[in-house]
Amino acid sequence: MSVELWFETDSEDEEDYANLAAERRRIRDNSNPLDQTEKSFIRLFRVSKDIFVYLLEIITAKINPVQLSTSVSPTVMLAASLRFFAEGNYQKGVGNDRYIGLAQPTMSKVLQIVLDIIENEVCPTVIQFPSEDRETNAIKLAFYQKTGFPGVIGCIDGTHISIIPPARDKHLYYNRKEFHSLNVLLVCDNNLMIRYLDANHPGSSHDSFVWNGSSLNQLLLQRYNNGERSSWLLGDAGYPLKPFLITPFRTGANTTERHTRFNDIHSKTRITVERSIGVAKNTFRCLLGARQLHYTPEKATQIINVCVALHNLRIQHKMDYDEPELADEGEDLDLRDVNGNQNEGVRIREQILNNIL
Repeated sequence: MSVELWFETDSEDEEDYANLAAERRRIRDNSNPLDQTEKSFIRLFRVSKDIFVYLLEIITAKINPVQLSTSVSPTVMLAASLRFFAEGNYQKGVGNDRYIGLAQPTMSKVLQIVLDIIENEVCPTVIQFPSEDRETNAIKLAFYQKTGFPGVIGCIDGTHISIIPPARDKHLYYNRKEFHSLNVLLVCDNNLMIRYLDANHPGSSHDSFVWNGSSLNQLLLQRYNNGERSSWLLGDAGYPLKPFLITPFRTGANTTERHTRFNDIHSKTRITVERSIGVAKNTFRCLLGARQLHYTPEKATQIINVCVALHNLRIQHKMDYDEPELADEGEDLDLRDVNGNQNEGVRIREQILNNIL
């Protein structure tokens, strides 16, 4: 679906460059992504036409008139950015798409404009941790009806998004699986909606370190101190056991059959977050490890934030998705009790065990 017009300019004279610029503009002027069928549109841009129009209205309203070149419309800006998120190709390749027609430097500027607007205007509204009783109770009920685990308001996990080695502090981004990355913390609900996201930490950061420094940890601790005793996240053994974060029993010589059964139910419930991560990565393939984000950590964080927002919009609009093949990234084990309330977590976990078995 791409036209092989590789717009090389290094060795071309001014006339050839002008001809190429005119060809790019002809491509932009003569193509309208919305003219395609819905099926073809989704395959190319990974969002429905309704979502595209919603985003386009925001971008058109928020774009700085100084940034708006007469040769690049907001429609092309958004289409170019979505193609990048969908395929994860280099900017040059995306710019040569038959619906785009942008030189690489222009593609870079366009991508930054769209990232800034969506991150500021869309991310805060579509990536929200549930706060109303009605919403949290609905999530709890859905999880309970599916697996029999009570009180679950979300499932937590970390995933590594590959980036090129940054110019500064590159050692901090080198993770235990021997590549450079951001360690991204996510929490999802029963519908695969990602309700909390922290993509600001280098790959060497431990999962528990990311969690303990997160605003969500502070929020749930505050709710617990204010009397909330029946809501918790589910996390793997890489996270500390807390009254509001329930992890599985550690296996070993003293593991009982009841502990094993509890862990099985815990795992069947928590797998929701692994599915959510898999769906998001397979939809917006720039997040896949094989693609690798060729940007600074700060810009890579922006890309992750925006792709998660787009993932949530797809879930809200009930768009179809392919069930992902789940890849085990391994548990980032840490036996420390950072916040000092593990004993209460042990008590609550035992209480849950007695309630479900």
